Amino acid sequence: MIISASRRTDIPAFYSEWFLNRIKERYVLVPNPYNPNMISRVNLDPAVIDCIVFWTKNPAPMIDKLDRLQDYKYYFQFTLNPYGTELESKLPPLQKRIDTFKRFSDKIGREKVVWRYDPILTNEQYTVTFHQDKFAEMAFALHDYTEKCMLGFIDHYPHVRSFLREFHIEPLIKEDIDAMTISFKKVADECSMELDTCTTKVDLSHLGISGGVCVDNRLIERIVGYPIIARKDKNQRDICRCVESIDIGTYESCLNGCIYCYAIKGNYNTAKFNRSKHDKDSPMLIGEVDKDAVIKEREMKSLRTDQLSMFY
Repeated sequence: MIISASRRTDIPAFYSEWFLNRIKERYVLVPNPYNPNMISRVNLDPAVIDCIVFWTKNPAPMIDKLDRLQDYKYYFQFTLNPYGTELESKLPPLQKRIDTFKRFSDKIGREKVVWRYDPILTNEQYTVTFHQDKFAEMAFALHDYTEKCMLGFIDHYPHVRSFLREFHIEPLIKEDIDAMTISFKKVADECSMELDTCTTKVDLSHLGISGGVCVDNRLIERIVGYPIIARKDKNQRDICRCVESIDIGTYESCLNGCIYCYAIKGNYNTAKFNRSKHDKDSPMLIGEVDKDAVIKEREMKSLRTDQLSMFY
């Protein structure tokens, strides 16, 4: 099975010690996001975990702890955007994050650190030209440290629209998307960097850019060294092409302070409150198990083709 850690929060940035404690204990409890009293017990034994996919904007707190993952295969989806603190208020400076990206790449291999330029948004400050210039600057800085860049475009989720309007961020128009991505593709080709889009929401196939896969079976097979059979993840949107994984994160718990975030419903104070309920030694990321909770063992299996009958 593939573990996603996590689309719902930044585990490497804020919860790495908890995650590594769960690795040590070989299990984690994950509440259902829509019914918190329904809890899955997820087996983290290396025998059933094919790969771990980390999602992060600042994995620096984890870099000196990677030796504790020696029994696991993994890679990082590392988001690097060139925005200011008015949009991403709690992140370290961009150059510091670029340096962290390079350190990770040197430590674990460039194929295991995927650059996400996501989400792309525009206003009077972050113009098409701004993105063309910044993408080129960042791509040339990173071209020896990654093989792939995933592009993502702003989603105007209902709970973030008021924040986006405050900064005059409107839905992107096709002409601007094309102008940016034509420039991105030229730079990526010069850097020998693969360029894909996250989801098929924006079709850039006419520009030679395909809809990519973030939880990527091809990359996973390359990293783990054996073939896997994995279906499309039915828990993701139809436009998402990712293969199946189990997410072990919790919404409303990320402290990066990004105004466009889908995982925090417009209230950073809720995330801070939830963080105060975090215990690095707890089997759950946030809070404790309620006395009325129902815990069910999640059916787990390796996805490798010679172990399809192995269930846990």
